[in-house]
Amino acid sequence: MDFRKKIGTKEKPLTLKTPPQSSEYTMHIDEKDGAEVLVCTVGKTILHYDIRCLEDLHRMLKERGEWMELGSKDEKQETKPDTVEHWGRSTKNPVGGWYGLRKGYRGRFGMYIPPLMEALGWAEVTHEKRGNKMRAK
Repeated sequence: MDFRKKIGTKEKPLTLKTPPQSSEYTMHIDEKDGAEVLVCTVGKTILHYDIRCLEDLHRMLKERGEWMELGSKDEKQETKPDTVEHWGRSTKNPVGGWYGLRKGYRGRFGMYIPPLMEALGWAEVTHEKRGNKMRAK
């Protein structure tokens, strides 16, 4: 099954929980400027991520072969090196920068993408109150 079908549509999005299992949010696929994007809705806040982040992150985690801290931060906050959040905005990732697409809301990659990858069966994610990690399956 194509992973896109599991993620869902605006009318029928996938409901997920943050890694600490403390908040619900939805994820679906839509089109923006002629390209497929992940649309993450948290309450009234809407974030957009480049859909290729899923395969790119999975590939990087596979090559790494071990757990990686999530390190979720807002866009304007500094990230801790060697975290999923840091990688999601690094000039050294495959897109050469941000996977988050909506200016002012490009962060929190390490909060919202890992549970989606877990739901797709591509990763394991820990579910502690703080300091969660992920690794590729």
